[in-house]
Amino acid sequence: MPMQTVRTHPIEGQKPGTSGLRKKTAIFMRPHFLENYVQATFDGIGGVAGKTLVIGGDGRYFNDRAIQVILRMAAANEAARCIVGQNGILSTPAASNLIRTRGANGGLILSASHNPGGPDADFGLKYNGDNGGPATESVTDKIYERTQNIEVYRICAAQDVNIADQGTTDLHGMKVEVIDPIADYVTAMEKLFDFSKIKALFARGFTMRFDAMHAVTGPYAHAILEDMLGAPKGTVTNGIPSPDFGGGHPDPNPIWAKDLMDTMYGNNAPDFGAASDGDGDRNMIVGRHAYVTPSDSLALLVAKAHLAPGYKGGLAGVARSMPTSRAADRVAASLGITCYETPTGWKFFGNLLDAGKATLCGEESAGTGSDHVREKDGLWAVLLWLNILAETGQSVAELMQDLWATHGRYYYSRLDYEDVDSDKAGAMINALRDKLATLPGTTINGLTCDMADEFAYDDPVDGSRSTHQGIRLILENDARVIFRLSGTGTAGATIRVYLEQLETDPARLDLPPQDALRNVQTAALAVSDLIAMTGRTNPDVVT
Repeated sequence: MPMQTVRTHPIEGQKPGTSGLRKKTAIFMRPHFLENYVQATFDGIGGVAGKTLVIGGDGRYFNDRAIQVILRMAAANEAARCIVGQNGILSTPAASNLIRTRGANGGLILSASHNPGGPDADFGLKYNGDNGGPATESVTDKIYERTQNIEVYRICAAQDVNIADQGTTDLHGMKVEVIDPIADYVTAMEKLFDFSKIKALFARGFTMRFDAMHAVTGPYAHAILEDMLGAPKGTVTNGIPSPDFGGGHPDPNPIWAKDLMDTMYGNNAPDFGAASDGDGDRNMIVGRHAYVTPSDSLALLVAKAHLAPGYKGGLAGVARSMPTSRAADRVAASLGITCYETPTGWKFFGNLLDAGKATLCGEESAGTGSDHVREKDGLWAVLLWLNILAETGQSVAELMQDLWATHGRYYYSRLDYEDVDSDKAGAMINALRDKLATLPGTTINGLTCDMADEFAYDDPVDGSRSTHQGIRLILENDARVIFRLSGTGTAGATIRVYLEQLETDPARLDLPPQDALRNVQTAALAVSDLIAMTGRTNPDVVT
């Protein structure tokens, strides 16, 4: 089993984004591309000699082959042990949990999250640190720097490791431990939630539909919801992971989870509906004829988390990404706890969680989680909702009506303009940035601009500063517009426009969101000149 040192050279396009490196699958499959990035990752974290790594992914196309390459490279770089999910499967939150419970030095997670999978679709790879969370910016900077001057990578010539069966084998002196990808995660959930109470809820006839979207959460949902909690067989749909996610787009929103939405808004709809994404870290929540935005879901969970055993002592604080609506801020204020505003990207929550400053975190992009791991966790959110439903006896719609009546409602929407020409997208953002200083005090589509800036974040734990994190406009009557270029796509640029409007009038809490936000949206398009500068007249996705 000879060790090989392979000469190579830097390859363009290996700068990691907010959640690792994402590219078209075909690019990852090019000669040396994956190997270069894996070696740069190992070198960027100071080497892996003597270390233990967790490895797994969402089962998308190329997942199994990439894992074999990573294992041979880890052995050649003298890692001590690799803990691998059976068949290469590990949801992202389950991987984070394993890193933490097994005391691993870090992990490599193979996923492009909610992006489509397949030979013509997307692939991704990210490194998580020993706290179980995504690599910090300082670490990803070191990884990227290494990609730019790499000269060799190390790999051992070996047959494929059997990752279909649980057990431990030896690969050139490195232990490869193949584990049940579900068991440790189940143990963590049992500590947080009252399974007996949720089981009794189902026993009383409570109905649910969970759409796993042919992605990694399916096996976890079958095991927990149906086998342990007693939900009827068939509650979990699309529960077998597929390399191309059944030909679909594993993003849990009303557009891509349309079948679930049709069910929940149809006749004889179940009491509760939910979906998760490609790697299991996102969620969508919908009641009978009652869709819950991710921002509102976070606010509701902050308000009611104490009903679950794992949070009965209350929350230390809450954190949200800057584009997420300020609904959680109002709930946190009523509880007397701090709500931290961070840049987009779960890694920014890690310091707050590690320092005990926050217990729950959330993003408008359908991610919520808590301090049990250092990732967002889709199935965790579903279980917390179920625990709250079991304790209160209320419906989803009733819970939301109570939340809005108490704290007001932030009408909220996100407009995604995908695959925009990168130069045009950059020019639009630059032009908007150039006029920020002149906007306060001006009127935009009849709305006065009270504040305009580009968000920068000063980490309250380590003092680090992150700049250029999105453009914010605060308009009159507590309306807000955010502009960001997303870092999660694999082609062109994605412009995200976030619209928000607070409403506290009890008679105006049930408006169609797009009606409530019409003036704010018109103002956003006018101030950005988006249509003229990009040539895009309509967003690709509205959520």
